[in-house]
Amino acid sequence: MKYRFLILLCSFISCTNARKENEFKKSKVIVIQPLGDFKTEQSQLVFTEIKTINLNVVLRPNISFPENSYYKPRNRYRADSIIKSIKDNIGKDSLIVGLSNHDISTTYKGVKDWGVMGLGYRPGKSCVVSDFRMSGKNRNQQFYKVVLHELGHTEGLPHCETKTCLMRDAEGGNHLDEEKEFCEKCKSFLVKKGWNLI
Repeated sequence: MKYRFLILLCSFISCTNARKENEFKKSKVIVIQPLGDFKTEQSQLVFTEIKTINLNVVLRPNISFPENSYYKPRNRYRADSIIKSIKDNIGKDSLIVGLSNHDISTTYKGVKDWGVMGLGYRPGKSCVVSDFRMSGKNRNQQFYKVVLHELGHTEGLPHCETKTCLMRDAEGGNHLDEEKEFCEKCKSFLVKKGWNLI
C-alpha cells in the first residue's frame, strides 16, 4: 500500500512537471526591436516590464526604419510597411514588436494616412508601437499599455468592449489612462498562450 502511494505521488509530480514544461514551451519568444533613434532607456524599460509576463524576451539593438516605410508628405512612417518588413527577422515561435518615437500611420476606414499609436497583425508575428501621440505625463505607462495591446493582437485577441481592458479599441482617441489591465476573458486567453498574468 505504501509503495503504491509513492508510485502514485511520483506519477502526479512527474505529470505536473511535464505540464509546467509544456506550458513554458507554449510561450513564444518576444523580440523587442527599437527603430531609428528610439531611446535606449525606453527600450530597457519595455524589456524589463515584458520580462514579468514572459521570460523569453530578447532586446535587439536599434535598426533603421525599413526604407519603403517613410511617408514623406506627412513626415511619418507607415506602420503596415514596418510590420510587414520586421516579421521576417524572427523565428517561427517568436513575436516581434517594433518601438518608435516617430509618428506612424496606416490606411483605415477609407483614410489613406491615419495616424496610430500602434498596429499589429491579428493573429500574426509582428506589431509596432509609437509614443508620438501619447501624453507627456504618463508616457512610459501609456507606451507599455499599447505594447501589451498590440502583442495581444499578435496572439489573436480582438478588441474588447470592456472599457478598462488593455484590449479596448482606441477609436481615434487616447483612453489609455482609463485602461487598467486585461479583463478576465482576455487575461485567460493570454495565460493559455503562456503569458504569466496571474
